[in-house]
Amino acid sequence: MGAGGRPPKYKSVKTMQKKIDEYFKSCEGEILKEDGKIVRNKSGYPIMIGRKPPTITGLALHLGFTSRADLLYYQNEKKEFLDTITRAKSRVEEYAEGRLYDKEGSSGAQFNLRNNFKHWDADKKQEEQKTEGITIVNNIPRE
Repeated sequence: MGAGGRPPKYKSVKTMQKKIDEYFKSCEGEILKEDGKIVRNKSGYPIMIGRKPPTITGLALHLGFTSRADLLYYQNEKKEFLDTITRAKSRVEEYAEGRLYDKEGSSGAQFNLRNNFKHWDADKKQEEQKTEGITIVNNIPRE
């Protein structure tokens, strides 16, 4: 009789890495072609269809997990997968960082980075820690 629980989703890092690469490839989308020729926008860039931003939840679902939380649990509990999952999360973080520099994606990227990547809200936490120790006393006797 076994130890109980469900069997691991992945038996090897190599198998998981292959699925991770597949996910990021699927986010790239495809170049739109018409009559075998690449369709370009007014700036001359190829028009992409099916392109989507890589996300932690999207990665988790593509890997067959039920939720983002399940992927993070796997990362923390299955030590052999720690580097592989961390590297994949860094690729998602890199995408969000890149969006900080464009007009349309800046606000959403900031929100994502602050809420999904621990070190991005470090300044905010340091500010909170600095102000926590201040006590205002308003009981000075008046003459």
